[in-house]
Amino acid sequence: MVHKEPESDTWDLTMRSYKLWQMFAEKVRAQGLDPLQELGWKRTGSLLVGKTAKEAATLKKKVKRLSEAGLRAEYLTSDALRLKEPELEVGKDGGAAFLPDDCQLDAQRAVAFIQKANRHFSTKGRYAEFFHDPVTGLLRSDSSNEVEGVRTFKNTLYCKKAVIVAAGCWSGSLVHDLFRESDILLNVPVKPRKGHLVVLENFSSFRLDHGLMEMGYVDHLHDALDRKSSHSVKVEEGQTPSVSMTATMDTMGNLVLGSSRQFTGYSTKVDESIINHIWKRAGEFFPKLKELPLEDFTLDRKVRIGLRPYMPDGKPVIGPVPGLMNVIIATGHEGGGLSMALGTAEMVADMVLGNPGIVDLAAFALQGRCC
Repeated sequence: MVHKEPESDTWDLTMRSYKLWQMFAEKVRAQGLDPLQELGWKRTGSLLVGKTAKEAATLKKKVKRLSEAGLRAEYLTSDALRLKEPELEVGKDGGAAFLPDDCQLDAQRAVAFIQKANRHFSTKGRYAEFFHDPVTGLLRSDSSNEVEGVRTFKNTLYCKKAVIVAAGCWSGSLVHDLFRESDILLNVPVKPRKGHLVVLENFSSFRLDHGLMEMGYVDHLHDALDRKSSHSVKVEEGQTPSVSMTATMDTMGNLVLGSSRQFTGYSTKVDESIINHIWKRAGEFFPKLKELPLEDFTLDRKVRIGLRPYMPDGKPVIGPVPGLMNVIIATGHEGGGLSMALGTAEMVADMVLGNPGIVDLAAFALQGRCC
């Protein structure tokens, strides 16, 4: 939560998800399992760091806003920060916003755990998986014109309640294909925003006890939002990628460094110049890394490439398609997919079941943004 903004449209959804993740971890523990092993879940606390007096002043104001919003937050001077993370260097004018209750999660472990739990419902006919079987069209009722299911390359799948489109950065093109012959005009302007992470396995030169990111991460996250949406993507396609320092130590002792943001279409090719940029930027905060050539980690280095589903206005799209209330779209979370995941799932489930929602849907609706 350290880089979230209490006055933003996504704040309530993020806070709700934050609470749901905590409840989920406690439920796992109540089953006699270890959330650390099952989910990679641990309360590390997080640090948003700045190097300049101007950034320090901004961080102090941020701490005040987060505290007023009900979170435990404190400002750390450069000296106090060094006690938390001895290898981190921000200079005498720098400092950090510290949220001690923030937690870390391993996405792959969490997804595997949820998938395993879902599969218990397979024998009851309530759950099934269809991999490598793309959706090719919607099934519409002859009488009511309602959507009754979907066609795939290999199957016809009927729905009793709803069809959910949650295909990340591919949601826009999928929706376009599904509604191509429909009288419903729908354009979900979600775009792929590529990111690199560098993973150094079994890193032993130093360790980190918190999740860290620099102030520039917040700026880069929103760097396109001041531009008009129809123009921003065209402008950004050829831009130099933005790189800001993020650093965590995962449950396996791997150092995970990031992160980059760029618009390159759907390419997932590794760009070594970006890897070098990430390494150089990390070295500006962790001097010890300057003593370690990146080439020394060739055998112990992995690169993760992801395509974040970016929306020009910075908010996910969550809600029913006007005129087809049993078709619900959930996409456009960009880099906040994990942090907003469970709140989004709860929101969609409440729509399907007709339950009153906990989070206001208005900011995420399709109207005025996609149709």
